[in-house]
Amino acid sequence: MEQPGRTERGPRLGTGIGWRPEIADGIARLPGIDWVEVVAENICPGHLPPALEALRARGTTVVPHGVSLGLGGAERPDAGRLAALAERAEALAAPLVTEHIAFVRAGGELTGGPRMEAGHLLPVPRTYDALDVLCENVRIAQDALPVPLALENIAALINWPGEELTEGQFLAELVERTGVRLLIDVANLHTNRVNRGEDPAAALDALPVEAIAYVHVAGGFERDGVWHDSHAHPVTQPVLDVLAELCARVGPPGVLLERDENFPPTEELAAELDAVRTVVETTALRPAPPLSEPLSGTAARDTEDTEAARARLATAQEELLAALVAGEPDPAGFDGERLGVQRRALAGKRADVIAAVAPELPGILGADYSSAFLDYAQARPMRGGYRRDALDFAGHLLALGLPAHPAARRELTQWWRERSGPTPPSARPAARLARLARTVTGRLLPRPRNGGPDPDGTADGGPDPAGTADGRSAPPSVPAGGSRVEYVDRPRSGR
Repeated sequence: MEQPGRTERGPRLGTGIGWRPEIADGIARLPGIDWVEVVAENICPGHLPPALEALRARGTTVVPHGVSLGLGGAERPDAGRLAALAERAEALAAPLVTEHIAFVRAGGELTGGPRMEAGHLLPVPRTYDALDVLCENVRIAQDALPVPLALENIAALINWPGEELTEGQFLAELVERTGVRLLIDVANLHTNRVNRGEDPAAALDALPVEAIAYVHVAGGFERDGVWHDSHAHPVTQPVLDVLAELCARVGPPGVLLERDENFPPTEELAAELDAVRTVVETTALRPAPPLSEPLSGTAARDTEDTEAARARLATAQEELLAALVAGEPDPAGFDGERLGVQRRALAGKRADVIAAVAPELPGILGADYSSAFLDYAQARPMRGGYRRDALDFAGHLLALGLPAHPAARRELTQWWRERSGPTPPSARPAARLARLARTVTGRLLPRPRNGGPDPDGTADGGPDPAGTADGRSAPPSVPAGGSRVEYVDRPRSGR
């Protein structure tokens, strides 16, 4: 294992693509694929998909890309999640692992409130408090991982008030303090140009180019002045232009095309990869400069200072996430309109993932599924991963006497009974449903502000786990058009 805070120069990766089961056969046929990236939470060491094993057998490098550590969160990274990521790196013989500069959960021990899961990569404030916490979390992760770690800049819809650093300054100081490598997503730089008014060239100018491990390229679209980094659309020219800006400064060790859904024919993916190669080959004037020594981080700040920063960051992140997923008021200083867009995007994404995890629910509820789920989700954070969320949603409906149609209600009752735990379905379903009603309605009561955290749920493979389903206020009605929303840089949870 490397010494904490030190990373050796990574390998020359070449041109790659995000591996997804839906396009596995096409990836196997694509010419010139040097490497692939997999969502770490979506693979099981010892039980790798045969198509992925076949790629490894022919010498294709595989890099695990995590979505659930939440290194930008106020809490220290979970030892179990770190161990799981390390296990996947070793099982894949990966030269490095990657994660995000983001927070994905809030609440819990640091604030005394219930834990909440965002199910999404949310931006950290670019403040010295957040930087101190992130740097300590990165050092903990580096110490636990068997290979170098690289961190990705994320796309965002919202700006934190009172930021003290630009994106380039924040990333540069992170590298200086920790020696961590960078995964630069040029699509996210473009997203932040549209959504936050930030200049990609200025961010690139501030970066230590020798820290770049590789680059992400992805497609999206603009609607009503907001760029949606959908990973479901072709790569646009503005994103390729940002890639060219980066390559004019340094030849990246690797470039990877991401596509998460709405998969096109293999020929179209090949054409996108060719466009990416053309930019790199015609614009990159020089390779990343070699290092005479490994990257090394500077000394950590005083532990007492970092603990105080954790407490302040924990409060700020809890207030923001509670406004986004639990029906609480918007924190001061944020753009309320943008928070509304983000709130609807989170709920809409959650509805889409639940529909994929539990496809029976849209089948049972029909056209009412989207509006019913969005109404449920407005003030009820996830408390135990997406499968648990599906059960909570079904229980919520049943406790309200829904669906209204008796046949649909019987079908939903049976679905819930078959999946609601290790205990076999009761021979007295009425009593079981009465217990369900008490449980669900109990979650709808406002929580005390200083209440203890709810028991953790169990992870099921998405950005994860231990959130809470208590609602803090009555759910608002679904906003007009709220049943169809888009995402910004959603975690790659393998829908």
